Amino acid sequence: MKRHNFKKLQIWESSMDLINDTYAITSKFPDFEKFGLRSQLNRSAISIASNIAEGSSKRSNKHFIQFLEMSLGSAFEWETQMIVCNNLNYISEKEFYTLEEKISIIQKKISNFIDKLHN
Repeated sequence: MKRHNFKKLQIWESSMDLINDTYAITSKFPDFEKFGLRSQLNRSAISIASNIAEGSSKRSNKHFIQFLEMSLGSAFEWETQMIVCNNLNYISEKEFYTLEEKISIIQKKISNFIDKLHN
């Protein structure tokens, strides 16, 4: 198997954009969330991109898929945390729906890539 250059993968690029969006949003959270939801959201966003990058170093598609599945799990974790932020009114409805659309696209792209690697 030829290794993938993670920097050229759309899923990695999209997840890097999500990291920037996440940090911009969480910087506005209340101070008491510094070690709570703010930290967790930032870590989840970073985990999406990091698992794609780490998985791209593996010698087999089987192992790469495992990391892509972890990345997908982090994407769903991030989405859940963003729902909590919306419920707590930490973000506006507009911000929520914009970010929800972005994460949905990332989740679909990761899932499609996993399917492609299975074949």
